[in-house]
Amino acid sequence: MDTGPSTDRWLADTRISYDTVAASYADQTRHLLDETPEERAVLAMFAERVRAAGGGPVADVGCGPGRITAHLRRSGVDAFGIDLSPGMVEVARREHPGLRFEVGSMTELDLADGTTAGLVAWYSLIHVPDGEVGAVLGQFRRVLRPGAPLLLAFHVGDESQLKTQGYGGHPMNVHVHRRRHSRLTAWLDEAGFDAEDHRTLTSAESRLGGLLLARRR
Repeated sequence: MDTGPSTDRWLADTRISYDTVAASYADQTRHLLDETPEERAVLAMFAERVRAAGGGPVADVGCGPGRITAHLRRSGVDAFGIDLSPGMVEVARREHPGLRFEVGSMTELDLADGTTAGLVAWYSLIHVPDGEVGAVLGQFRRVLRPGAPLLLAFHVGDESQLKTQGYGGHPMNVHVHRRRHSRLTAWLDEAGFDAEDHRTLTSAESRLGGLLLARRR
């Protein structure tokens, strides 16, 4: 069978890799927010903006085992999770019973236009190739209400690296793309977002991580 365009290949590699490491990933990342007060502060800022605008459903896109989704729910936000990996969604449902988690791709979100009050992509753009980022941000804009906040977390840098092993030594086959705030800000502007706040930090999540808060125009 034809594997289709490159988009299909990196999505398939990402799905298979995270299905493979799902349980180990959850074990290794479960308590990271306990060690990252600045990340918790930005998530609180995001949650406050959602509440101030009247609330509503918030998508955690690339939710993994659901720890950010659950944290946002504890912050009073009606968050739900979407992940490409069925294995990750299975873990999320097991670890956070009662919360909503769905299998889906950020390249084609199964959400109606303008129906979400906020969106988080927490280190989930890091495997998206440069040429696909604009389309993904276009999906984010499509499903967000006008004026709704978007929060991105990412690794800061200029290089991309193939990750072949991780999270308990299990095999993976994903490229990890590091980006500068200026590059993401330019992509956001082209996609119809205004960047409003950004930070660079060293944390348990990333040796050099970036947080960028934007708003849909």
